[in-house]
Amino acid sequence: MVLCLAVAGVLVAPTAGRALARWLADVKAGVRREPDGAEYGGQDGDGDGEVNADGDGVTEPGGRSGQGIWRYRGAVAGVLVCAAAGIVAGGLHAAEARRGPLPALAAEYRYATVELVVRADPRATRSPGWGGPSFAVDAEVERVLGPGSGTALVRTPVLVIAPASWQGLLPSTRVRVTGRLAPADGAVAAVLKAPGGPPRVTGAPTAVQRLAGGLRSGLRTASGGLAPDARALLPGLVVGDTSRVTPELKAAFEATDLTHLMAVSGSNLAIMLALLIGAPGRALLAERGGLAPRLGISLRATALLGGALTLAFVVVCRPEPSVLRAAACGLVALLAIATGRRRSLIPALAAAVLLLVLYAPELARSYGFLLSVLATGALLTIAPGWAAALRRRGVPDRLAEVLAAAGAAQAVCAPVVAVFAERVSLVAVPCNLLAEPAVALATVAGFAALATAPIAMPAAKFLAWCAGWPTGWIASVARTGAALPGAQSQWPGGWRGGLLLALVTGVAVFIARRLPRYPWAAAALALLVLLAVVRPAPLTRLVTGWPPPGWSYAMCDVGQGDATVIAAGAGSAVVVDTGPEPLAVDRCLHELGVTRVPLLLLTHFHADHVGGLTGVLRGRSVGVIQTTGFAEPPDQAAFVRRAAAVGDVPVVTAGYGERRALGGLSWEVLWPPPTRRAGLPGPGPVPGPSPLPGLVPDGPSPLPGPVLVADGPNDASVTLLVHTAAGLTLLLPGDLEPPSQQALLRGNPGLGRVDVLKVAHHGSAHQEPALLRAVRPRLALISVGRGNRYGHPAPGTVAVLRARGAAVLRTDVDGAIAVTGVGESLRAVPRGRGP
Repeated sequence: MVLCLAVAGVLVAPTAGRALARWLADVKAGVRREPDGAEYGGQDGDGDGEVNADGDGVTEPGGRSGQGIWRYRGAVAGVLVCAAAGIVAGGLHAAEARRGPLPALAAEYRYATVELVVRADPRATRSPGWGGPSFAVDAEVERVLGPGSGTALVRTPVLVIAPASWQGLLPSTRVRVTGRLAPADGAVAAVLKAPGGPPRVTGAPTAVQRLAGGLRSGLRTASGGLAPDARALLPGLVVGDTSRVTPELKAAFEATDLTHLMAVSGSNLAIMLALLIGAPGRALLAERGGLAPRLGISLRATALLGGALTLAFVVVCRPEPSVLRAAACGLVALLAIATGRRRSLIPALAAAVLLLVLYAPELARSYGFLLSVLATGALLTIAPGWAAALRRRGVPDRLAEVLAAAGAAQAVCAPVVAVFAERVSLVAVPCNLLAEPAVALATVAGFAALATAPIAMPAAKFLAWCAGWPTGWIASVARTGAALPGAQSQWPGGWRGGLLLALVTGVAVFIARRLPRYPWAAAALALLVLLAVVRPAPLTRLVTGWPPPGWSYAMCDVGQGDATVIAAGAGSAVVVDTGPEPLAVDRCLHELGVTRVPLLLLTHFHADHVGGLTGVLRGRSVGVIQTTGFAEPPDQAAFVRRAAAVGDVPVVTAGYGERRALGGLSWEVLWPPPTRRAGLPGPGPVPGPSPLPGLVPDGPSPLPGPVLVADGPNDASVTLLVHTAAGLTLLLPGDLEPPSQQALLRGNPGLGRVDVLKVAHHGSAHQEPALLRAVRPRLALISVGRGNRYGHPAPGTVAVLRARGAAVLRTDVDGAIAVTGVGESLRAVPRGRGP
């Protein structure tokens, strides 16, 4: 910081000294100098009538006239001063955030009683707790209450992990809570886990936040009768309320790079301001557009109204990074209108970014803020040139602007997305082009419903219904684009991966500028891109060699979860579990050529085994869904029932000892026995008809064995022993824990060696050695997510399996895995995965 200021001082000192001397001379000579440099009542600043190239009236030492690199010294000095200011602001912010006793208590995982202020709406997390969903709450601790009367006054940002009872808290609400602290990375100093039960509120939210909360609640109510996707998306599109957005819909928006629509970006504010002031280019003209001149509102009053609208926009939509950036840019532009000065949007963007980073240095570490700034900068700098080039090639004006805007934003944002997401979307540009026409319609109608809801709910519902049509179109574009097998491709992560993608993007732009000269090459390249996105299964198999011909069993690469497939004939397969999200399992089944699923077995109701259910149902004929009888977690069990009802698929419970056959494929349910919880009546089975349509009983089912006392869903995992027509034997134990593995072995003393073992619980350290000795698998396959926080698979588990002669393959290293052959020809064929 000191070095930046010193260098800046060296650069500007000569100019500053001369400017001071000139000012003193002007005062003495009675010269009045206008802001643009014009002089009245005297000569130039030094009295000789000569003005140098810098306009300061003084020749540079040594005869230099200020040409060359010295002309930029002011800009360089400004950059250095801004950098120094940013360093100071960041240091002060970091010091304030780490001040007080909380960081030390968090390092020791201690309990503490604190009084905090909620800073953002609670958001649902995927980690269950307290017998149901949990929520993450951004908050700021103001008081740490010690034993006796000791109290420490602080301003420490924390992340609270809380039960569902915190869901309705509004920003600015004050809460007293006692919970356990844990260390945290990033912008917060600690993570605080709140206890179960309702929060202890010590201070109500402010009147402004209550008003904003009421407006947001009114929009949710008005949109409650819409179709599921429109009902979930409209509040997010208008005010950034994503509480209804399902993980599946969120994944679709991420795959198509449409998440900026749910982030409430500058386009939302621009649409609202355009209604007031008209097109930005005419804001200062006598024939300006918008509602303001039609209502007889003066230019400065229009700017004030625009400022009030912008501030209301921030309050209602919450101060997210994209909202703050859009609001700051808008306020700078409105200030230019109010003062009558010609405004430039690029300086407005620069000023907004500088002010926001100085005020909230944590934004400098926000990918969302960076993407927002980059996209806006690309629209202001790159897009106009690209649009002009397209118009020269005969593209209509409006279409040229839309194509240039989508392409420029994607070109500058894709490398940053690759840094943290390790992927590249191949459908982002077309999906953004298809969604854009509907954004303005949905935004205007949605804001109208928001404003109308407090005074006339029937009218608000009608406006929400009108907004539902374009909103549903946007959701359809996201789902359709994400469902394409090649919608996104893996890419190296980190800044090296981002720089590599930036280089590739630059080369692609260079080639694209010359493609019009070679129409046949352009057509061939377009065809290659289309095939890369559609990825017909036969072509994929021809190019990659996966899946191998005659595969009998496959383990999909779905991240930290399970999804396995047992071949049951041409285009037909039994699917066991679906992984945590729909896109991965859908693409895997597409690659395997599976169009019919006579049986979909869900071993238990954890999200990493059932979250991808809709991906299996999408575009496929599913005969029946079979589940465990232990219906916990209840929210996931309810999700399965809802998804099955939408797809009109029956849901039944797996019976202990049940034997079934499908063609040459047969299987037996080895686990679980009838379920109850210790000291409590167990939850009933998931309702549904008992027969399995299309599946033939394979011999009599034995009487139920001992009753299972389940400690959790893992212990109630449905376990299958499978025999294929070719003679392959597989054991699929779900996520069974050691006590249940022991009981499984006791209940099936004849269980012998198998060809393939799906290792329980993602290869965790909790395995029963006796079961591994009994089954002695030739292939041990582990479904696990790369870089997972659980340490799966455990090195000890992998070592034990290899010591017993098993070949161990894992999806985090090998990608999806297919098994082919039998006996001596048995082999596992990994698909491989990207970097």
